[in-house]
Amino acid sequence: MGYRSTKECIDDLDKHGHLLRIAEEVDPDLEMAEIQRRIYQAGGPAILFEHVKGCAFPCVSNLFGTTERARFIFRDTYDNVCTLVASKADPVALLKTPLKALRAGLSALNALPKRVSTKNAPVFECRAKLSDLPPIIGWPDDGGPFITLPQVYSEHPDHPGKPLKSNLGMYRIQLSGNEFVRDKEVGLHYQIHRGIGVHQKLHQDSGKPFRVAIFIGGPPAMSFSAVMPLPEGMPEVAFAGLLAGRRFRYARYKDWTVSADADFCIVGTIKDELKREGPFGDHLGYYSLDHLFPCLEVEEVFHRKDAIWPFTVVGRPPQEDTTFGEVIHDMTGSVIPTEVPGLRAVNAVDAAGVHPLLLAIGQERYTPYMKTIRPSELLTLANATLGKGQLSLAKYLFIVNEADQPALDIHDIPAYFNHLLSRIRWERDLHFQTETSIDTLDYSGSGMNHGSKVVFACSGEPLRTLKTNAPEIDCAVVAPGILAIPGSAFSDYDVAPAELEALAKKLEKQLSVDDFPLVVLCDDPAFCAADFNNFLWITFTRSNPSHDMHGVGASQRFKHWGCTGPLIIDARLKPHHAPPLIEDAAVTAKVDRLFAKGGVLERFG
Repeated sequence: MGYRSTKECIDDLDKHGHLLRIAEEVDPDLEMAEIQRRIYQAGGPAILFEHVKGCAFPCVSNLFGTTERARFIFRDTYDNVCTLVASKADPVALLKTPLKALRAGLSALNALPKRVSTKNAPVFECRAKLSDLPPIIGWPDDGGPFITLPQVYSEHPDHPGKPLKSNLGMYRIQLSGNEFVRDKEVGLHYQIHRGIGVHQKLHQDSGKPFRVAIFIGGPPAMSFSAVMPLPEGMPEVAFAGLLAGRRFRYARYKDWTVSADADFCIVGTIKDELKREGPFGDHLGYYSLDHLFPCLEVEEVFHRKDAIWPFTVVGRPPQEDTTFGEVIHDMTGSVIPTEVPGLRAVNAVDAAGVHPLLLAIGQERYTPYMKTIRPSELLTLANATLGKGQLSLAKYLFIVNEADQPALDIHDIPAYFNHLLSRIRWERDLHFQTETSIDTLDYSGSGMNHGSKVVFACSGEPLRTLKTNAPEIDCAVVAPGILAIPGSAFSDYDVAPAELEALAKKLEKQLSVDDFPLVVLCDDPAFCAADFNNFLWITFTRSNPSHDMHGVGASQRFKHWGCTGPLIIDARLKPHHAPPLIEDAAVTAKVDRLFAKGGVLERFG
């Protein structure tokens, strides 16, 4: 649907039974976030908070809470967009369906932005202060209220006022707190390898002031496009036009380009001075701590008369942002083989926080005249993957040979682990990058954006049949071939190597690599083994490959590290890790009453 505002989208969802209205006053400090999390987990509808304590604006969350609802919102354009994306992967197939190609081609006309006057831009109808905006706080130790569905717009310094040379990204915005000047400054947090960073560097080099506009709401396609991993050179506003079925309308205000149909817009200039932003409960399931980030000096805050504030809540997956990933994969999965030839499928594992763990399936084509007995082309594909866009942030990259099990489903994660662990040779198939960049939000490394990566690559026939019967040691069986064992509280990396060497010698007498090739050392084995997602979250968010991978029979030969017995990953919480997210007990009790029998949210209890 070509929605022109958040209200139009909400009215349509309400008409079709996809909306829950909450008329009672709700507190934006933790309470709204906890309601959102629970209704998301229940697979519930979008939520309209009609009366927000201390704020004049209604708020909506869970708009994209299910893939079905996301497809419903974009129901008139979804198939055309998928057709256009797939045409890159198989243009000949598009020619075989001329009517489908024609519809998709006509929809591409919406990719061209349209300039309108400020009089025809609803966003300029009203002005406000930053302190008038909904002060939503998601987790108890957050540094203040944040905008969690911002569309941060920037332009190339040589092409001001040209949306086709723009970047639109979802970089979180801290509205107040820390040392930000009230009603004058907001924090702008963006991580490495983001398009806005390119624009900021160009502005710095040119000596020009870096103008930024932050849009909130408007056509839902704008929010979705802000997280879409588009190829370099394709502006997000063009994709938004395709997905909305309606061209991106913009107006100029002084030196800023503004989304004419946004519900809210904040315009400002990035200061030379950095300021501390955070903490913030983030999508890895931990707080990202306070660090120095760019600060936006705000000039104006605009909003339309019928403005509604969209927001989301992040935390340990799955959360609403999981849906973004599912829809993005649905739209773009067919393009992967064209981006990295030979790479058949990838899965950035949501349960592990996305960037910490990437699964891949590739092809071995180097020697078709003889049987592949060891990873060859897979290693080339792994290197290409670690140099490709957001995939480059992967910390653990697992890659297997498609020919070994053609029906293997990249999204059946337990089956994928079973396939890999039954074939991998720890003495040969581990490949490290020990001093490299990692995701900004990952605190397992040795410093901000600094840590290590490892590739697990396997090819060939199964070497072992994985066991599920627990050995006679203190442990919990996670899955076939995977054990969780308890460890004492981690102290520091001066002590850990000796502890792990002693553990490896002990396990050498108790475990066979053919029974349990993977051992996770953790603080709570029962929790780790209770659910496969628990195992994924603990193992890959709490370990730094170069520091935390050990093994039975470990050795280094010609600078290659490996082990002959089970691989051990030390996934204990460490002093330098960020704390995990825990709800506020008093708020939880208050929200419990809303979901209890007789409460306004009883049907979701």
